[in-house]
Amino acid sequence: MAEMSDSSLDKPTIIQQAIASCCGAIITSLFVTPLDVIKTRLQAQSNPFSKGKCFVYSNGLMDHICVCENGDSKAWYKKPGHFKGMLDAFVKIIQIEGIKSLWSGLPPTLIMALPTTVIYFTCYDQLSEALKSRLGKDNEHIPVLAGSLSRFGSVTVVSPLELIRTRMQYRNLSYNQLYTCISSKVATDGWFSLWRGWSSTVLRDVPFSAIYWYNYESFKKMMCKEFGACEPTFFIAFTSGAASGSIAAVITLPFDVVKTHRQTELWESETLKIPQRDCTSTWAIMRKIVAKNGITGLFAGIIPRLFKVAPACAIMISTYEYGKSFFSHLNEKNEKMNQHP
Repeated sequence: MAEMSDSSLDKPTIIQQAIASCCGAIITSLFVTPLDVIKTRLQAQSNPFSKGKCFVYSNGLMDHICVCENGDSKAWYKKPGHFKGMLDAFVKIIQIEGIKSLWSGLPPTLIMALPTTVIYFTCYDQLSEALKSRLGKDNEHIPVLAGSLSRFGSVTVVSPLELIRTRMQYRNLSYNQLYTCISSKVATDGWFSLWRGWSSTVLRDVPFSAIYWYNYESFKKMMCKEFGACEPTFFIAFTSGAASGSIAAVITLPFDVVKTHRQTELWESETLKIPQRDCTSTWAIMRKIVAKNGITGLFAGIIPRLFKVAPACAIMISTYEYGKSFFSHLNEKNEKMNQHP
């Protein structure tokens, strides 16, 4: 049985891996979006957003910049409520606005998150297999290399799409206006202008990915050994995903703070027509944050980030592993049926 599961015929195909990651992304966003809607409402209650101010909304899969027009934002942030805590906010939002309100802004997330997740997870598995055949099955550098390269690739591919999505979402541009806006931007600033903000995303996501996959594969191997399992169960994948996601989130938090700072500053300068400052490099922004708020400023929002990243990583990886296991057993079953018609 162990020999059969190792055969390349039983392994999920690229299409099957893509389907598994797609299901993982949908389930993750369905579970994590309400958490961030509630977090944003609670945040707005203690510190209301003024007109033209913006905030970054992230639901475990991707970020959205939300700008408040007239002190209000249509989807993620509505009028500040009077909530006593997370559970109270959850109940009151359902009672007053209806259950659908907990999934505010889900469609734009899925449109962008699905291709990103499919590219990322499928590339990771394909690269891991290729590296295993070259470096040996148990080489501990494989998760780091495969995780970094797959994340680098997915961020690079999706970066222009994210810029386009942001422009469309907050300026209500038609496709013709959008085309004119992008073509004039390319004409004045060149093609590289479509990858604006790419470096801060890479600095946050590539180290996160390397740390995440290294720890995930280590925890998974250790727990499989502990429980005597030949392949990861849903519980093993869930626990390993939550633990490795939390570690990676804490280590890379300074880069996340810089990315949020850069996104909001850029958006506010465009919306409020404030001339943008020269302080644009990642290290310059870091120095500025440290000078203003001390070293702890780089770790701002650590608790909300952990509350979001840990379940998002756990749900995503366990759903993905379950999907791959399902397809691998299906392939094995089909192979046996073909051998004994």
